[in-house]
Amino acid sequence: MDQPPRIGRYSLVRRVGAGGFATVWLARDEQLDAEVAVKILSENWVEDEDVRRRFLAEGRFLRKVDSLYVVGVHDIGEADDGRPFMVLTYADGGTLADRIKAGPLEYGEAVRIINQVGRGLKHLHARGVLHRDVKPANVLFRTDPNGDRAMLSDLGLGKSLAEVSRITMPGGTPAYVAPEQVMGERLDHRADLYSLGAVAYAAFTGQAPHGVVSLGAVMQIDAPPPSMTTLREDVPDAIDVVVRRALEPDRDKRWPDLDSFLNALREAHTTGKVPAGLVPAAAMPTPAATTAPVDQATALANANQSTVAVKPRRSRRAGVLTALAAVLLAAAGGYGGYQYVLTRPVKVEAGHLSVAVPRSWSQKAVDNDKALLVSTSTSGWQTNSDVEGVYLGEIAAQELPTAGAAPAGCSSSAPKNGVIGDQNTVTFVYTCGSAQVVDQYRQINPSTLLRVQVRESDPKQRQEVLDSAKYS
Repeated sequence: MDQPPRIGRYSLVRRVGAGGFATVWLARDEQLDAEVAVKILSENWVEDEDVRRRFLAEGRFLRKVDSLYVVGVHDIGEADDGRPFMVLTYADGGTLADRIKAGPLEYGEAVRIINQVGRGLKHLHARGVLHRDVKPANVLFRTDPNGDRAMLSDLGLGKSLAEVSRITMPGGTPAYVAPEQVMGERLDHRADLYSLGAVAYAAFTGQAPHGVVSLGAVMQIDAPPPSMTTLREDVPDAIDVVVRRALEPDRDKRWPDLDSFLNALREAHTTGKVPAGLVPAAAMPTPAATTAPVDQATALANANQSTVAVKPRRSRRAGVLTALAAVLLAAAGGYGGYQYVLTRPVKVEAGHLSVAVPRSWSQKAVDNDKALLVSTSTSGWQTNSDVEGVYLGEIAAQELPTAGAAPAGCSSSAPKNGVIGDQNTVTFVYTCGSAQVVDQYRQINPSTLLRVQVRESDPKQRQEVLDSAKYS
């Protein structure tokens, strides 16, 4: 029998959870007439001194923190059969994992929960403790008079910050653990920040970020996960950018601390804007001065913006990573370049402009809703003709051009005039090495042209992108 009917003054009511090392029971403190949770070491580990030591260390870590957002330890002892146990705050509202199983959370609710868990982590860190196993199953809820409150639990992998400043043994839950923790590197608070970002991703989408099931697979992660819009179309772009920055494999590219992440998440939710300072100002390039007319695509790729308003998403829109201007995505070495896991095209919109693109074209810039650039590398759009992407821009002009502007090093064919619906068009085709670039101008109205430039090595896909470009 794994469990006697009582331990000391605590009568056991029913089992509420079990893990690899311990079982948790709902119990009643008969002296205080109160419900508590009793966590007791499993029988098969009772002789393992290392496991016993870790079990008791968890109790000591929890006792260090007096926080509404961390499960409290009220008593500790040893059962008649020699197994250590802890008496914990009873969380009567289940776990975040249970709620996520039912589907993605409402945005305001997810933000509230992530902020509460973040506060718990801040309190742990302030007491010199790193959690190292933040995941939905370790976020419990306790009913309060005003609703419920999220609390962090299970510090079985917890370590003091003094210990993790040295090389540590790998550990953690694959779907939520930071890569540096798996690699046994020296850890700091950013390991827990990564895990909190992974929990946020799961709360917003209903799925863990990368879907990895082994620690070895975590070591292969070299980019943030796919945009959350690939799993839930209406995820606001600002929230998507904030969460995925927390999931940078390189910890130096993450938010510098929990406050930065939590403040940015709240701001993204309440204002719909990507918070200023997402990329350090020192990393921002200076736009080149010019006295000659500037090609609109060049101007767009060189745009210097620190905060970009994200318009409310239309219900039919399946967005890609959009909230930042191209320079922001490229300048920080990885905020763009996020790859998408699905192969179907996604529709990208800005003002009157829209186009369906491959999901690998995961960087976007918008200039006053009159120009749109979607590419694999917006920073390389003007300097490398091999970069795939599409540019759409409104041009104030009454006539179609008679000559094109071939990219440097590319040859051009004769222009081809045509008609799309009631719009007159002229199309220029440039050959750039083994690739071709299509540059089309459409007469939208007597005073406006639409320019569409597509770079794609596959002729079929190139034509599909060109045909999908619209001005509405």
